[in-house]
Amino acid sequence: MRKLIYGMNLTLDGYTAAAGDDIGWSGPPSPELFQWWLDHERASGLSLYGRKLWETMSSYWPTGDRRPDATPAEIAFARNWRDTPKVVFSSTIDEVGWNARLVTGDAIAEITRLKAEGDGSPMTIGGATLAGAAMRAGLIDEYVIATHPVLVGGGTPFFTVLDSWVSLNLLETRTFPGGVVLTRYETRR
Repeated sequence: MRKLIYGMNLTLDGYTAAAGDDIGWSGPPSPELFQWWLDHERASGLSLYGRKLWETMSSYWPTGDRRPDATPAEIAFARNWRDTPKVVFSSTIDEVGWNARLVTGDAIAEITRLKAEGDGSPMTIGGATLAGAAMRAGLIDEYVIATHPVLVGGGTPFFTVLDSWVSLNLLETRTFPGGVVLTRYETRR
């Protein structure tokens, strides 16, 4: 069965975006953190996106390697982003491009099918609403949290309201420049 990994940058008070979908608090990542995310994405065989995160990523990364100031890591990230198969879950958009397919129906049923029928390579899931549904369904196998030292007081939470506790095992803790702390946890089954 394929592993499903939910990872994002978030604030110390637990938000992936401040009010108004503002992600300016995260600033540009340090080269070390960016490289960590690049390596993480390279290990994924399939990326799952909710609509908002899809719109953010697809507005930048398809041509991110063609920007005159692009770093080697940004060039590699853009190329990997284009090459990695993607599934976008949305009932409000009509089409997607960039090696992606659109799912407008039952996200949980599709994610369950993808986990069971995959080639064994891990899948990443992004977007708090989509990931929240997968969390409530017990489908998340690993959490990757890059916590930035900022408080925003509200916005889009990383974690959703759950019906029951989820016990986790710590896999990794690492501190990056700027005080960003990355932690990885696996779900205890």
